[in-house]
Amino acid sequence: MTEEDPNRQLLHLVFGGELKSVDGKEFRDLDALDIVGIYPNYAAARAAWKAKAQQTVDNAHMRYFVVHLHRLLDPEA
Repeated sequence: MTEEDPNRQLLHLVFGGELKSVDGKEFRDLDALDIVGIYPNYAAARAAWKAKAQQTVDNAHMRYFVVHLHRLLDPEA
């Protein structure tokens, strides 16, 4: 197992929107996507995701996601 540098940026994107179906991942309106932000690590991204998800708990079609941007930027790592 390798040591992780705690200061290393592992960028994460948090975004969400209303889905066409509660079982799917296709958005109803791409123009209405809520881009919450880009965060330097998973812990910060998860905190933002959790806050937004709790704000929209009454809408079953609303979903927020965390995307591991660092994996897209450096797939070899």
